[in-house]
Amino acid sequence: MPTSSPRRSDAKAIAALRKADPVMRLVIDEVGPLGDFFAGRPTDHYGTLVRSIVGQQLSTKAAAAIHARLLERFGGRAPTPEEVLAADPDELRTAAGLSHAKVRYLRSLAEHVLDGSLKLDRLPELPDEEVSAELTAVKGIGEWSAHMFLMFHLRRPDVLPVGDLGIRRAVQVRYGLPELPTPAELTNIAEPWRPHRTLACIYLWRSLQATPV
Repeated sequence: MPTSSPRRSDAKAIAALRKADPVMRLVIDEVGPLGDFFAGRPTDHYGTLVRSIVGQQLSTKAAAAIHARLLERFGGRAPTPEEVLAADPDELRTAAGLSHAKVRYLRSLAEHVLDGSLKLDRLPELPDEEVSAELTAVKGIGEWSAHMFLMFHLRRPDVLPVGDLGIRRAVQVRYGLPELPTPAELTNIAEPWRPHRTLACIYLWRSLQATPV
């Protein structure tokens, strides 16, 4: 994936996107170097999913603050599945500022890991569709969260989060659409981006920082 100085493989992916889609070429030229999209993220599967659940439907700033309080509650690290289930739900909610629903989701994740129905170590070996199916079996992890896990944790190169509002807004603006594209319309527009749809989406997200929407 891109950094401020793209590796050779990144440069090839950028070149392929520029050649495949004139709109994407303009976006790439306008956005310029991407920087590191992976800095500061958890490196373990379980910690990544905990952070994902905590941050759902929150601003980046609010999500970071609540995640930090959760880590502080457990000595500066993500709680283990055993610790989540052993903690009093109301105390955990109050200490970290979590909603009742998110405490339930964290407990569901912990239960799936401990009973073996979610085998985290297997996820890197599975194709994208199977990873999504494994993750969305956990209460509170939906398709969008599964897509983010694929893109930013497993770093899969060809993921298209069709439900992401930011991507849909960016495509609406950049492709001059009268309204937000449907998932089917977005999939069709993104077809030329294969097999680099993850990279294309990162450029589109970044383009929102410079474009009124």
